[in-house]
Amino acid sequence: MWGALLRRGVGGGGLRCLSSGGPPWSQVVSEAEKIVGYPTSFMSLRCLLSDELSNIAMQVRKLVGTKHPLLDTARGFVYDSRNNLQMRGLVVLLISKAAGPSTADLSFQHDMVSGIYSSQRSLAEITELIHTAFLVHRGIVNIGELKSCDGPLKDMQFGNKMAVLSGDFLLANACTSLAQLQNTKVVELISSAIGDLVQGIYYENSKSSEENCLTDDIGISRWKEQVFLRHSALLAKSCQAAMELAKHSAEIQDMAFQYGKHMSMSHKLHSDLQPFVKETSSDTMAFSLNSAPAILHQEFRGREAWLKQIRELQEAIKAGKGVTSAIDLCRCHGNRALAALERFPPSEARDALANIVYAVTRFP
Repeated sequence: MWGALLRRGVGGGGLRCLSSGGPPWSQVVSEAEKIVGYPTSFMSLRCLLSDELSNIAMQVRKLVGTKHPLLDTARGFVYDSRNNLQMRGLVVLLISKAAGPSTADLSFQHDMVSGIYSSQRSLAEITELIHTAFLVHRGIVNIGELKSCDGPLKDMQFGNKMAVLSGDFLLANACTSLAQLQNTKVVELISSAIGDLVQGIYYENSKSSEENCLTDDIGISRWKEQVFLRHSALLAKSCQAAMELAKHSAEIQDMAFQYGKHMSMSHKLHSDLQPFVKETSSDTMAFSLNSAPAILHQEFRGREAWLKQIRELQEAIKAGKGVTSAIDLCRCHGNRALAALERFPPSEARDALANIVYAVTRFP
């Protein structure tokens, strides 16, 4: 279905086809951070070191010894090589540098550092703060489903309060910084991305009790709509907003949006595929029945056959067409992201953006 696009790759401009592979993710991120000027793990440092958040961090220590998910989220802020929590801000900075200043308005070039406007750096921080706020909010647990081994009830209730308050604090900081950009279109774009996130998470939470049960018969098109809301809208609209801040044309803004959308779709597909493509994966390795390979497998097999196979699902997916089709789809979105990059002039930043795509479309 998507094989033809994979074989064609993208033309001109020197970006290589996905089939030729690329460097591993950790190397890609390290090289990209050098291009934008600093490690993006420090992007939100001013906020994270504020008195208010330091207070919150001290309170979160009270949860040590429990299984409250807010602890895992906090650890992820310090180091998370697999999920790279700061990836969104890094992409915003890279695409800002790749596009450069707009030829329509060169009056603000004095405000650029390493080829990036200060407003674009602020936008990258805002993007990370919004993403972090939603991660923290997702650390709220259902008190009614707790087990005694999770920790004392009062500690789990306290953890929920901390997740709500600290997530709200981060989101409020992001909204304040967004208003300070004084660009109505950018405010509209990022606000709509927050709305998309809320809508996507609402749907996800409404199905959370069914996570290890049968999926709805939604099909891959509906899956892509939901993934866009939860995982792609913020990055896609932030990339577009970065172009608006530099006064680039509507065409360049759309190409930035397309890169952000399709790269993040590839990233999600790559994550969904890990339980099925890792050479070291075991039969007990956790995977979601709402993941792309599972849904594509269901489409190929038919709903009735899928229901019969549910108890041996992981092996069935490995042996069926769901995995290969999901890999194809991942690389299809990757190629679309690369095609969007063709509108940007060759540069180190563009190469770094391409390497991010190559990294999230690499499979054993």
